[in-house]
Amino acid sequence: MELRHLAIEGPIGVGKSALAERLASRLDAALVREDADNPFLTDFYGARPGAALQAQLFYLLNRHRQLTALRQTDLFSQSTVCDYVFEKDRIYAYLNLDDNELFIYQRLYDLLSPDVPAPDLVVYLQAPKEVLLRRLKGRSNDPELDAVRPSPEYLRELNEAYQHFFFHYSATPLLVVETSQFSPAADDQALDDLVRQIQSMGAGTRYYVPRHS
Repeated sequence: MELRHLAIEGPIGVGKSALAERLASRLDAALVREDADNPFLTDFYGARPGAALQAQLFYLLNRHRQLTALRQTDLFSQSTVCDYVFEKDRIYAYLNLDDNELFIYQRLYDLLSPDVPAPDLVVYLQAPKEVLLRRLKGRSNDPELDAVRPSPEYLRELNEAYQHFFFHYSATPLLVVETSQFSPAADDQALDDLVRQIQSMGAGTRYYVPRHS
C-alpha cells in the first residue's frame, strides 16, 4: 500500500496529536494539525443553549477548509500525517446535537464531504475510559484544557461513540491500536513496532494489541 496520507484518530486524551507528531518525524512526512481554536467551545461545555450547533458547524467548516486547502496546494504529493479524519465531525454531531440541529448539520455535511480527500490509512487509537481519564488528569496543568475539560460521563459517551463508529468503519483501510499498555508517542521501540504495522497494512481492518514495553 502506498501511504501518502495517513490519519490518526481517537477520543480526547488518547494521545493522537503527540503520536501524529512523532510519526510525521519518523516517516519524514508533513504534519497536519487540526485547528482546534473554536470560539464556541467554552459555551458548549457550559451548556449554553445553541452553543452545540454553533461549535459543531464551526468545526465542520474549519475541517473542510483545512483539508480541501491541502488538496488544492498539492501537499498530498508528499507523505502527510494528519491528526484527525473529516468523518470524526459526525461522531461529535450525533452525540451533541438534537434532531432539528442534526437535520441542518447533515445537509451541510453532505454538501461538503465530497470535496475532502480520503486518507490512504486511518490509525484509530483505542483506550478504556479509565485510561483516558488518567491521561487527562496527568495534563491537569494545561490551562487550555482546563477551560474545556470534559466530564467523565461525557468522555464515556464519546469513547463509546468512537468505538461504535470505527466498528462499522469501512471507507479506508483501518488499523485499530489498543493503547492501554504502551505509549508510542514516548517509547521508541513502541513507535518502531507501530511503524512496522502501518507499513505492512493492506486492505480492510487490522487489530493490533502492542506488547507491554
